[in-house]
Amino acid sequence: MGDVVLRHLAAERVLVDGTVLGDRLVVGSAGTGGWHAGEPMDDRARAALERRGYVDHGHRAQAFDTAWMDEADFVVCMARGHRQTLASMAKARAGDYRHDDRLVMMRSFDGRGGGDPDVPDPYYGDDAEFDLCLDLVESGCRGLADHLADHLAERVTAGEEQRDR
Repeated sequence: MGDVVLRHLAAERVLVDGTVLGDRLVVGSAGTGGWHAGEPMDDRARAALERRGYVDHGHRAQAFDTAWMDEADFVVCMARGHRQTLASMAKARAGDYRHDDRLVMMRSFDGRGGGDPDVPDPYYGDDAEFDLCLDLVESGCRGLADHLADHLAERVTAGEEQRDR
C-alpha cells in the first residue's frame, strides 16, 4: 500500500524547481522474506486502496535485496521488526552498520503518529484493519513526500549556491 500511495502523492507533487517529485524517485516495495514472491498485491489491500481511489500499478511481491542498500537514500520500514531484520541483513552484507541511518520508520514521517512507531500488519484482519493500515500509510506517506520534497529543495538550493560562487 505504501508503494502505491507514495507513487500517487509523488506524481502530484511539483517541486520548487518545477520538476515533479515522482519523476525524481525510484519507489519499490519488498518484504523481508520471499514468502509471496511473484504474487500480486493482497486482494484486501487492493480493495482498500480502490475504495480511496488508488490504482494498483501491477505490484508483484519480492524479497528485499541488500544490494539495494548501496543505492537507496531511504528504506522505509513499516514495523520495528522489519527494520531490525533489514539492519541485520545489511550488516551481514556490508560487515558494519553503514546503512543503519537509511532505515527509517514510516510513522516517523506522520506528524500525528503518536508513540507507536509500527504500522500494524493487517494480514490476518478484516477490511476495517486494512482501512486502518491505509490511514496510517497515507499519513506517513504525506509526511514522507513532504520530507523528500524538502530534501530535494535543499539539494537544488545548494547547487544554485555553488553555481553563484
